[in-house]
Amino acid sequence: MNPQTPAPCAPVLIVCLCAQWCGVCGEYRSRFEQMQSRFPQARFLWIDVEDDADLLHPLDVENFPTLLLAVGNEARFFGPVTPQLEMLERLIRAQTQGTGAPALASRPVADLLARIRAAKLD
Repeated sequence: MNPQTPAPCAPVLIVCLCAQWCGVCGEYRSRFEQMQSRFPQARFLWIDVEDDADLLHPLDVENFPTLLLAVGNEARFFGPVTPQLEMLERLIRAQTQGTGAPALASRPVADLLARIRAAKLD
């Protein structure tokens, strides 16, 4: 294992919520997918907010890209981000190295995470 990429104590899930019509998302997608090779212990998902509107309901995603980052069954980050690999890498490293934020206290985000796990990972 790469010494710069420590193994997390729980599985890490990084979900990018975007829209096909969004030019920024189109440019960001390949860079987002490149991160999988840097963090092979993490699971990366790309979800189109229009194709999976029922999955996202009742949350509205209006800014792109929006990320959901979870460690185990705990959502740790949910919000729009700048489409830069450096920012995404710092966010993932902070969570996988145990210095990340505690679980979000948002029932709608926790429910979204549960729906994504059930629909996309099982």
